[in-house]
Amino acid sequence: MALVIRLRRHGARKKPFFRIVVADSSSPRDGRFVAQIGTYDPAFNPPKVTLKAEEADRWLKSGAQPSDTVRKLLKQATSAAQSA
Repeated sequence: MALVIRLRRHGARKKPFFRIVVADSSSPRDGRFVAQIGTYDPAFNPPKVTLKAEEADRWLKSGAQPSDTVRKLLKQATSAAQSA
């Protein structure tokens, strides 16, 4: 079972809202997931990212691979936390 950290889409049409989840790589985008570790709301300017950093680190250390978009969001969240 290969785990991935990816976005799960919610919200109405033309008004997306995403949850950052840990899921099995074979499950569908909005299907079954193992854990929810944050949210991403692109409606704000700049986009709003909330993340449970400790849980994200735990999943990354256990071998979960982030998607390209989630990798960028993790990088932004950690840089914002360090500057604050």
